[in-house]
Amino acid sequence: MEITGYVAAPLSQEDYIELLPVTWRVINSYGIKISHRRYDCKALNPYRRQHSGVSAKKGLWEVHRDPYDVSRIWVRNHHEGGWILAPWTYLKGRPAPFGEQAWDHARQVLARRGDDPATETEIAQAVEALLDKAERGPAGAKPSKQDKRVAGRTRAVAEGTPAMTASPPDEAPELIEEAVAEQEPGPMAKVIPLGFFDPFEEAKKRW
Repeated sequence: MEITGYVAAPLSQEDYIELLPVTWRVINSYGIKISHRRYDCKALNPYRRQHSGVSAKKGLWEVHRDPYDVSRIWVRNHHEGGWILAPWTYLKGRPAPFGEQAWDHARQVLARRGDDPATETEIAQAVEALLDKAERGPAGAKPSKQDKRVAGRTRAVAEGTPAMTASPPDEAPELIEEAVAEQEPGPMAKVIPLGFFDPFEEAKKRW
């Protein structure tokens, strides 16, 4: 503390949400819409079409979103405090998370085809097709550099995003123990200790 002036500490969940980009939205009967995506949950029921209490924002609600994962948003509860987690209504099962870059690129692809304005479902399907095309590539077609860039960014985010499930299956620890037990121990490598550096002895060698 005396040397650096601060102590490095990991961010809490609250800190992480606070640092995300902010937008202001109305809570409608169907939820909250951002870039043609609808977010909704039961916790929003008491606040639908209600004033947030923030007069400076004309009653809009403060929404925090992760630009690298469009699967959920956080709505600040201006009346009772805390956050309301609202998932994307299109989500089914456990799809790989993707960001705004993949979403915007898919919308541009649909616009070039003349499918603009596209619906939420059409854009989501276009994102899935885009990522599948960039990963494997259909026969006779080569993904563009932009497609590969978007897929690469999405894959990196998916690998660095914690799983949405709370814990792995019960049999997972047993499988790990069996795999470790089946491995045959190899010969131990010879340990070579490092020498102690003596600056005075090094100075004598020069002469």
